[in-house]
Amino acid sequence: MMTRHAACSCGQLHLAIEGEPSRIWICHCLECQRRTGAAISNQARFRREQITFNGIATAWKRTGDSGNSLTCYFCPTCGSTVYFEPDAPPGIVAVSVGSFADPNFPAPTISVWEETRHPWISLPPDVKQMAKQG
Repeated sequence: MMTRHAACSCGQLHLAIEGEPSRIWICHCLECQRRTGAAISNQARFRREQITFNGIATAWKRTGDSGNSLTCYFCPTCGSTVYFEPDAPPGIVAVSVGSFADPNFPAPTISVWEETRHPWISLPPDVKQMAKQG
């Protein structure tokens, strides 16, 4: 079984993840743009039991554009957001793909919140585009 490692910029907060993600997606919502400081966010979804958490994380809970709550976890030293947990569905952890620092990480298959996508962002032709998070 494959083990992947994700970490913050300084390496203090790091995750070891067993197995494959159930979903990899791009989000264009305004809240994810603010959370990442980028025009898009890219996450991989895993079951919580696939992940071993190491280091100290600071939590911040917010309501997303969908109206659902999620808790973002970031490194208190360098400020990198490494993962978040939505209230629904329970037991799911979304890990920032950039935290893997792996150019061979699988590509996203879904793009959500297309209505707030920057017009200059191009997507691969096989990515399913959705108006809202699904």
